[in-house]
Amino acid sequence: MGISYFRGFGSYIPEAIKKNEDFHVNTFYDENKEILAGSPELITRKFEKITGIQNRRYASNHELTSDLGAKAAELAIKKSGIDKEAIDHIIVAHNFGNVNHGDVQSVIMPSLASKIKQSLNIHNPRAVAYDLIFGCPGWVQGVIQADSFIKSGMATNVLVIGCETLSRVLDPHDRDSMIFADGAGACILSSKETSSIEEGILSYSSVTHAIEEADYLYCGESYRSGNEQTKYIKMKGRKIYEYALSNVPLGMKETLDKSGKSIYDVKKIFLHQANEKMDDAIVERFYNLYGITDVPKDIMPMSIKHLGNSSVATIPTLIDLVIEKNLDDHEVKKGDVVIIASVGAGMNINAITYQF
Repeated sequence: MGISYFRGFGSYIPEAIKKNEDFHVNTFYDENKEILAGSPELITRKFEKITGIQNRRYASNHELTSDLGAKAAELAIKKSGIDKEAIDHIIVAHNFGNVNHGDVQSVIMPSLASKIKQSLNIHNPRAVAYDLIFGCPGWVQGVIQADSFIKSGMATNVLVIGCETLSRVLDPHDRDSMIFADGAGACILSSKETSSIEEGILSYSSVTHAIEEADYLYCGESYRSGNEQTKYIKMKGRKIYEYALSNVPLGMKETLDKSGKSIYDVKKIFLHQANEKMDDAIVERFYNLYGITDVPKDIMPMSIKHLGNSSVATIPTLIDLVIEKNLDDHEVKKGDVVIIASVGAGMNINAITYQF
């Protein structure tokens, strides 16, 4: 019986730190183009209390999204120990393509996957490279696709990358812009023949709600009057919060139940780093679905405090930090069962049960 397992992870965290204090020079407006009540200092303090974010990372002016992705991919390949020419698929999750510093136009042709393949100098023409647009859960969805390719016999090694430079598509007059950050994470998912699943992907769940929910995250004009042709990332924060709390725990439960593992087997939950309070509430509701009121201590590693929300890059970066023991006292050991889950534009939700 064939299974797919994580053979190596890599991440790239840009060096430039954007602190909350750096936003004190901004003037924030609401969606009606009215100046928000309170000073920028008060607004950023309230923002930190809600989201948990103190700092975020921005790419340097010369770096493109594909550059970040290539750096993370190079580390994942190195740590996996495979020959890069043995890669069958290169799946790159992102949302805005390459956006040059100071520009407003996304460049997605050729695909970021092709640009990253070029940067990695992979010559094998059968290393099929393509992009995946699935909101913040894009990297997780790429892993789900890679798992399907491997289990069907279509692939042996798949490179899955999540990369984003959201700092290039932010409205400086929207307080929600303080949530977003830049970064990249990648993994090599490989096949293994085994008589019993002792390591690898056990199960997954994936859904899209796209009636009213399709417009919870969107591209819109600046909250301050100006060039209405330029579009920025926008969000209906309360709607997203309520949607996530209602639906993400159900997706996590579905994948865990399908895996045959018990809630008491779960050692870590790798959740998309969107909002600290929201993530805490999601995990609490997840455990409540099993009649458990006390969430286990240290079950959920968090990187959002220092790295912000880098969309598709949050989860692979988070896993890489924990594997390398670079995030507080968190670690994963052989045999540990973990849940990986994300939510984002679409609205999309997905979750994976994985055993290390």
